[in-house]
Amino acid sequence: MRVEVVHGSVVETPCDALVVNLFQGVTAPGGATGAVDQALGGVIRQAVADGELRGRLKEALVVPTYGRLPARRVLVAGLGPREQFSLDRVRQAAAHAARAARRAGSRQVASIVHGAGVGGLEPEAAAQATVEGTVLGLYRFRELKTTGDEEGDQADVTGFTLVERDPGRLEAIRRGAERGRRYAEATCLARDLMNRPANLMTPAALAEAARAMAAETGLECEVLDENDLARMGMGAFLGVAQGSAQPPRLILLRYRPRDARHTLALVGKALTFDSGGLSLKGAERMEEMKFDMGGGAAVLGAMRLVAQEQPAVNVLGVVAAAENMPGGRAQRPGDVVRAMNGRTIEVTNTDAEGRLVLADAVAYARSQGADWIVDVATLTGACVVALGHVNGGLVSNNEALADAVIAAGRDAGEGIWAFPTNPEYKELLKSDVADYKNSAGRNAGAISGGLFIGAFAEDTPWAHVDIAGTAWTTTDLPYHPKGGTGFGVRTLANLALRLGRA
Repeated sequence: MRVEVVHGSVVETPCDALVVNLFQGVTAPGGATGAVDQALGGVIRQAVADGELRGRLKEALVVPTYGRLPARRVLVAGLGPREQFSLDRVRQAAAHAARAARRAGSRQVASIVHGAGVGGLEPEAAAQATVEGTVLGLYRFRELKTTGDEEGDQADVTGFTLVERDPGRLEAIRRGAERGRRYAEATCLARDLMNRPANLMTPAALAEAARAMAAETGLECEVLDENDLARMGMGAFLGVAQGSAQPPRLILLRYRPRDARHTLALVGKALTFDSGGLSLKGAERMEEMKFDMGGGAAVLGAMRLVAQEQPAVNVLGVVAAAENMPGGRAQRPGDVVRAMNGRTIEVTNTDAEGRLVLADAVAYARSQGADWIVDVATLTGACVVALGHVNGGLVSNNEALADAVIAAGRDAGEGIWAFPTNPEYKELLKSDVADYKNSAGRNAGAISGGLFIGAFAEDTPWAHVDIAGTAWTTTDLPYHPKGGTGFGVRTLANLALRLGRA
């Protein structure tokens, strides 16, 4: 979708749909909304008086203009209560308005920058959030459809224009809009990878997608196959993959700016399908297990943004891609594998496979001299039990890094909540026959699963983000349609920028 910023007045902007806004409780709209209302003869004010428009979040009133404006229709997006207003409310309001415009048949949509006026938000950030919400809200995965459906028959919005009257804010809004487009498109890349079925999105196919993205953005890309992994001693990773006919791949992406002295490693779990192995999952909703590569998809999307935003820090992307299947060669509960760093692991549950591939991937990142390691994974059902589908869970060995990850997520509208890491939790990982066991059972499962990975980071500052509850949605959320959400892409990119500035 084409995104542009123009200098002008909303009442003089030709388009299929013009988006303005209203705070909840406001009875006399001002600013751009007031100007549009005046041009329409007080229709918006009358809708408020009649109770048809209250300014609530997720509300979008469609008003035909009948030629009184160059726009064919006006959409009034509710912003909710002013005291609860935030950049994420901007994303949500923009997404709802964009979907309403599409339902009305609009191809060309224009909008004011939500929050840059009486909302009190910084114009550049508000413009970024407006574009992010619009592009993310309009996302649809349709590449495999050959026939239409009720939603699929709606024409795509092809152009989105931000209209700004104040020339002094124009440049900041252009910067924000362009960044918002990049952030949203990188998130949509991750969504596409997650939504593709596992017969098409194999480890090898994911590696090819990474190569294509790297060629487009100028990143260095290296793909290691099963022979390379064996030479490096990655027995934990290979053990997970050995039951599948699809061989594993370790995808390495490097961004190396001139004069950067520190390295951030972003490590992603990419189980392109997870049956649970011999510890087989139940049949119900197993088809959704194609999304178990959500962490790897987030790292690929973030690396695209890193190449575009160019933070002043080296960034190493490590994506461990495999399938977990119950084939005749599959690893068994009770097997003991040896990781890249020499540590031995008793496999007590083959469905706790993500931490095994991440053990070797994190050990590799440490061997490359990373100053910080952040892994992201759809790791545990226990995290969903603890936090639902609202926040990701965080486990870390470094308070400063943990705080930076949480702050980066807050800026992205991606909530992340830190779990405690008392020493007693590490005791759960002790094995009678090996250095560790890969599953400590149900109690504190999200914490122990994270701490297992952290053992392979050793003394390197490390943080783990469990996105099991946030990477996939079965219902339409404000700017996350059903399917893969791309959660983590924008957080990881923000983190790289923060560390680069620091």
